[in-house]
Amino acid sequence: MRTARRTYEGAFHHAMNRGHEGRIIFIDEADKDLFVELINKARNLTHTSVMAYCILDNHYHLLIQNISERMPDFFKLINGEYAVHFRKKYGGKGYVFQDRYQTKLIQDESYMMVCLAYILNNPVKAGLCRDFLSYRWSSALAYFTNTESEHMDCSFFEELFENRQSLYVFIETNPIDELPQVKTELGWIIGGDFFISTAKENAERRGGQESFERRRNEDQHFEPVEKVIFEFEKKHGFKIDNIPIQTHQGKRLRGELLVHLKDRAGLYYREIAQMDIFGDLKRNSLGSIYKLYKKKLEK
Repeated sequence: MRTARRTYEGAFHHAMNRGHEGRIIFIDEADKDLFVELINKARNLTHTSVMAYCILDNHYHLLIQNISERMPDFFKLINGEYAVHFRKKYGGKGYVFQDRYQTKLIQDESYMMVCLAYILNNPVKAGLCRDFLSYRWSSALAYFTNTESEHMDCSFFEELFENRQSLYVFIETNPIDELPQVKTELGWIIGGDFFISTAKENAERRGGQESFERRRNEDQHFEPVEKVIFEFEKKHGFKIDNIPIQTHQGKRLRGELLVHLKDRAGLYYREIAQMDIFGDLKRNSLGSIYKLYKKKLEK
């Protein structure tokens, strides 16, 4: 009997799946292009945060964050729709993918960096290219472009690395063959032994029971943006368009609004950046501003 996958809200995962019996399933460039589009489609429909990806000939890798607890829907969409495409294009019967997708919990930011290097160096290791930057079907060139990626959320790694050069140097100097992982009662974990208890505590935080992947209606979790803004304006006595962002008080209020929009309304940084009040800020700076004012509001 298959066991439920352990996860929790905000958990980072390395995910992968391969062709049945290791067969090549991304046969030409169009297949890989389609799968990238499916990742984007599933990301938008299920509000799953995709932070890195790489599509090879017989398998794929993803770095994702469980922010909506709809990971099963995400993978059902990308694997299911691609399998339909594959059978329609190439014929045959039976399985396209080897099994259920595999996911492994990731301990923290440092292990996320290791996972990124591992994933983006995969084409080099497979002999598909000499330089990971030259491989077209990965997220290698998506970071620090000053434009929003169509297929993923770049802000996480843009906040971890100072600039594009430091990110590239880290990946080039870390040709990792195997990920540092341990097998636990929660499944495989990319991290150290001491993370096991933390991960278990996070997974069990609801009513003393393990929080497994579950479907959830977004409206039951996030509040409407209009409601969040209305209550913010009512609390402070003026419209958000009138916040004096050039003043210290204005910056503080804008920081508070950012926290509410992300935590209560569930908006992504890319969505927040499109609002006029945040128009003078770079999108990759919103993460650090959020962390700063999140701490202040918790005091």
